[in-house]
Amino acid sequence: MAWSDLAQRFAASTTDLLVVVVATVAIYLWVILCTRVLGLRSFAKMSAFDFAMTIATGSVIATVALGTVPLTGGMTAVAVLFGAQFGVAWLRRHAAVNRFLDNQPLLLLYEGRIIDEHLARARLTRGDLMGKLRAAGVCEVSAVRLVVLETTGDTSVITGSGPLDPAMLDGVVLGEAAADIARDRA
Repeated sequence: MAWSDLAQRFAASTTDLLVVVVATVAIYLWVILCTRVLGLRSFAKMSAFDFAMTIATGSVIATVALGTVPLTGGMTAVAVLFGAQFGVAWLRRHAAVNRFLDNQPLLLLYEGRIIDEHLARARLTRGDLMGKLRAAGVCEVSAVRLVVLETTGDTSVITGSGPLDPAMLDGVVLGEAAADIARDRA
């Protein structure tokens, strides 16, 4: 490949650059408008579907910004994504739909005891869990009340003393810790 061919591959005309700037600004403003209309829930990452929405929207922005898709096509795609996200959020009010769409939160640690069966189910190692505990500022495993792998893949680490509100475990897969939790509540 000649130097001129290589230079041409990396060069863009002023018109091309102007189209990229206008398309990027326009699709960005369109996403902001859609977010204002449908709410911040669109990017809340509260479920796997919300996470997918965030990634898909970013992908559409990139394809429009790079001129792979016309601006109107990108705006249509963003509108469809936001509409689908709104529809799924509405449908998730029904327990059966919610169970189908979302993973259930998974209890990984209860009262300082690691639940290996759940680590395996989540395809995590004890080292992964220790990393999450360190990131949460935990000094000793015995001080941790709960670690829950949330539906989004985030990890919630709960420490402290005092009674645990049973609502904190609503919908969480308890597994072998269920008997201990039931005994603790009694």
